[in-house]
Amino acid sequence: QVELVESGGGLAQPGGSLRLSCVASGFTFSNSAMSWARQRVGLGLEWVAGIDSAGSDTYYADFVKGRFTISRDNVRNTVYLQMNNLKPEDAALYVCAKSRHSGDYVPSLMGEYDFWGQGTRVTVSS
Repeated sequence: QVELVESGGGLAQPGGSLRLSCVASGFTFSNSAMSWARQRVGLGLEWVAGIDSAGSDTYYADFVKGRFTISRDNVRNTVYLQMNNLKPEDAALYVCAKSRHSGDYVPSLMGEYDFWGQGTRVTVSS
């Protein structure tokens, strides 16, 4: 069965960095676009960043552009999210998600994803 396991969350100071990882299994990882999304307290799930199946093209929500970088390793079946210059409003549960679509299409609507991990929590505080 499909499994997505995130790690790397924790406490960071404002302006600090964290690197999240998501290890995938149970499907052909190199065929699927992947994304990171987050859920802040009291809010719904919001898309953060996505990457196509080959890792050639990346896409970001405006609120993380220039600060976060998504990447993937199709040998290790892992997708990463490097988060720099963290802000208190970045505090959230971060989840990785597998797209329903294969190849180059990277959706930004969460309804276009069919599997999610349990998430890893990021806290940003001084």
